[in-house]
Amino acid sequence: MLTVIMECRDQEPELAHTLSALVTGAVEGLVSDVVVLDHGSRDGSSRVADAAGCRFYVQWDIADVMHSARGQWILLVEPGARPQSGWIEEILDYVTVCAEPARFSPSRYHKRPFFSRIIRRQPPLEYGYLMPKKHAVAIAKPGMGLSQLVHAQKPRRLNAELAPAWTARPSS
Repeated sequence: MLTVIMECRDQEPELAHTLSALVTGAVEGLVSDVVVLDHGSRDGSSRVADAAGCRFYVQWDIADVMHSARGQWILLVEPGARPQSGWIEEILDYVTVCAEPARFSPSRYHKRPFFSRIIRRQPPLEYGYLMPKKHAVAIAKPGMGLSQLVHAQKPRRLNAELAPAWTARPSS
């Protein structure tokens, strides 16, 4: 029903955080497959993806990846992002009645400082991006990255929250 796709580069711990959060979705039958698109990682990202049963690509064409997705819906997330409680039911309800793209709501417990939220530009996948596979296939072009798939789109907002990827990164 749902294919989760992530891009990574040397993000082994963040990838493990996200994959562990998706386990319940797989057990409940929502997540049918997970695809990890690698940008030359030199850490254990490939081992983590393999252990979790993900498809791991070091070379890919985004259109081919979208065509090969098993789910009828695509969820794009950053490694380290974690859906919060209630996400499975929320997505199941959403995909049965809507056909438009959607994003998770920002987590109430994981917010950047106020001034930082005002002056910085929000990354395109900070709160994930849920879209029908047919829509993704139609807009995917060779050489595109995941963040380019979401430009010029006005998604709806899900009630379920997502802890953004930056919360899983070690503090520097």
